Amino acid sequence: MSRLWERILRPAAFALDAETAHEMAIKGLELGLASPFYCKDRSFGLEPIEAFGLKFDNPLGMAAGFDKNGRVVEELASLGFGFVEVGTVTLRPQPGNEKPRLFRLPKDKALINRLGFNNDGAVVIADRLGRVDRKSVIGVNIGRNKDVPNEEAIDNYVQCFEIVHPVADYIAVNVSSPNTPDLRALQKADQLNELLTALHTKNRELGNKPLLVKIAPDLTGAEIEAIVDACLSNGIAGVIATNTTTSRDGLRSEHAMGLGMGGLSGLPLAKRSTETIRVIRKYSKARLAIIGVGGIFDGRDAKEKLDAGATLMQAYTGFIYSGPAFPRKVLAELAELARSTV
Repeated sequence: MSRLWERILRPAAFALDAETAHEMAIKGLELGLASPFYCKDRSFGLEPIEAFGLKFDNPLGMAAGFDKNGRVVEELASLGFGFVEVGTVTLRPQPGNEKPRLFRLPKDKALINRLGFNNDGAVVIADRLGRVDRKSVIGVNIGRNKDVPNEEAIDNYVQCFEIVHPVADYIAVNVSSPNTPDLRALQKADQLNELLTALHTKNRELGNKPLLVKIAPDLTGAEIEAIVDACLSNGIAGVIATNTTTSRDGLRSEHAMGLGMGGLSGLPLAKRSTETIRVIRKYSKARLAIIGVGGIFDGRDAKEKLDAGATLMQAYTGFIYSGPAFPRKVLAELAELARSTV
């Protein structure tokens, strides 16, 4: 099956522009075209993981950004992912930024996106998730609408949170996308603390569910420490490290600088995200669960995230390049590495 992907399916997909190929991938999953890659046993010889009160069949999840609207949650779980994070979801539907807005950098095994939280809105997505036959843990990643200034962001987040709360196993607060104007300013200690206090209060009213924060890789140690303090002060269960980077350092793709603004994901992000995991673990004294994301393409990449202090991992770009056998491959390799170190 992996040869089918490498020789036929990937070349065909990569002949299309990246966003068209992405939409076709979602449609193909909806139609069951990836069913030959489904896994009956999603443990792959690994022990189940317990984190922030939830049980995961395995530690590898699909990161937010791939299934923005919760259309293929069951199918992704069937491919072997231990959890799926839907979104980013905003209170009101929005089309996102102008196209083209998604680009591949094959020489770097990377993507650049400036999608801008294009999604169907909280009400539609919550209704869709309420009808899912759950095969895995489902997280929902929430953000603010583009036309809402940061001064009014708290109410926008809280209303979105309230709508998705009943259908989410955990909720991730996205304050780190580089593609919504001024959003990353919400990572500053005073603004983040105010936002998390409001969400924590609402969470207690609705019935506590794990609340996580997704942060950028472009932060200083002092900024990460301040975020950790805000998380610990507001009952936050964990941190997702990291979102995409605005840096273009070290890229081999000659055309990358001409693609304009956007977040870079994939292999160039690996070391940066792993170092962020180490810093979070140090500052939190291991009191926060960490989901490591950035540059996972194989079992060794996954193990590096775990060794740095991650409890769980997520991938997106690796899946785009490696195809539907990706979770099976990564987890089987991770299990083999675990056995070889015993």
